[in-house]
Amino acid sequence: MKVQSTAIPDVLLIEPKVFQDQRGFFLESYNARTFEQETGITPHFVQDNHSRSVYNALRGLHYQIQQPQAKLVRVIVGEIFDVAVDLRQSSPTFGQWTGHYLSADNKTQMWIPVGFAHGFLVVSEIAEVLYKTNDYYAPQHERCLLWNDAKLG
Repeated sequence: MKVQSTAIPDVLLIEPKVFQDQRGFFLESYNARTFEQETGITPHFVQDNHSRSVYNALRGLHYQIQQPQAKLVRVIVGEIFDVAVDLRQSSPTFGQWTGHYLSADNKTQMWIPVGFAHGFLVVSEIAEVLYKTNDYYAPQHERCLLWNDAKLG
């Protein structure tokens, strides 16, 4: 697995090692030991989510004011432009965002730590997104940012 920093250092791009031959491919989408060794992060995932969306669907930018969630996001069908917005008030990157294309073809995953809003735009006909979270969905604590909020850098 290869780990790459983004414009916001705590948001990471994860490229799994892919074994491919004439039969298809195999990859470990998540291995706790390897993830910790390569990132220094030990998430305790409690929920997996799966969404299917059509072209130009915009999901997010969601966050929870209590029970905030870290997420490990990947795409198994299609392609998205995935975005994380730093909401940590003490952070030097507060209010800034980073965005990256994740797809079934590139198999890249994005690690989004606690303290970020998350959302994506579907850029293929259909996209299926899987993501792990370290806390449970809490609708009473969910909030949303507008994608075009002028305060976002």
